[in-house]
Amino acid sequence: MRKRRNEEDASVDMTPMLDIVFIMLIFFIVTASFVKESGISVNSPSAATAQAQDKASIMIAINEAGEIWIDGRMTDIRALRANVTRLKALNPEGAVIIQADANAKTYLLVEAMDQARQAGVENVSIAARRK
Repeated sequence: MRKRRNEEDASVDMTPMLDIVFIMLIFFIVTASFVKESGISVNSPSAATAQAQDKASIMIAINEAGEIWIDGRMTDIRALRANVTRLKALNPEGAVIIQADANAKTYLLVEAMDQARQAGVENVSIAARRK
């Protein structure tokens, strides 16, 4: 009778394994780096000297129609500095990358660069595709 009872009570406790899996999941979520997107895709011009930028935390996109997108939302050029200041507060070491369409107006690109620098960001780059 005793032998049969021990076989019925034998089971594996899954609680410690579930705790470890849950802690690992939290660890990977916290340490994962997320890709920043500007909100739209643009046809960037190509350049032979284009280099990859690894510290970009603020992405600004200017499309052919002259619309400016930052952080997934369309914004006005007059509100760009306030948006960059807000995003810079979240990541003070981050850089700004401006993705301007090849057919975008140059004055918008220059104005976006000026607004980013007035917001206190020193590292402002223009996105280009490698030739």
